[in-house]
Amino acid sequence: MAAAILAWVVPVASTAQTAPVEEGPAAYLDAETRARDMTHAVYLQGGVAKDADMMVVGVTWDWSWYRDYAVGRLSGYWEMSFGRWGADHPTRDGSSWVTQFGVTPVLRLYPQAWGGRWFVEGGIGANLLLPVYRSRDKRFSTTFNFGDHLAIGRRFGRHAQHEIALRLQHFSNAGIRSPNPGEDFLQLRYSRRF
Repeated sequence: MAAAILAWVVPVASTAQTAPVEEGPAAYLDAETRARDMTHAVYLQGGVAKDADMMVVGVTWDWSWYRDYAVGRLSGYWEMSFGRWGADHPTRDGSSWVTQFGVTPVLRLYPQAWGGRWFVEGGIGANLLLPVYRSRDKRFSTTFNFGDHLAIGRRFGRHAQHEIALRLQHFSNAGIRSPNPGEDFLQLRYSRRF
């Protein structure tokens, strides 16, 4: 699944970067100015874990809040997600499916030293997993779980309307009920801002 996503995202990223792209702090401010009207995005995300794969689609909308610090600009956004997880399951017909619904507030930092188009971010949100997630080695005890992530990414394109990010995301119920083994995904996300 990750290979299929890469096969789709890499050509999009490489063609989008052929347009003249400004770099440096001035480019950050210029891209930020152009992006003010592009406060929403849609995204496609794929992920892999030890015994599971995921495919997620979603929407984001930026907060009007931001702060400039010596290290860069801190801002944030809301994220809504809908996804499907496929897990290896030895007691069924080979796999089981879980549907994921999530809402997450995310903080994003554009480090000034990285030229303004790169970002790091983190968020913790609420997720509903239906039915309760089970894989070959793990069994969740609740349908409600937290999803926290860390990511590094880059905006690109003439108006910085495209984003690509590499993410690590952990799902668990934070000890609400046992067992709580959690699941960790390595994810690749492509976003298109509007």
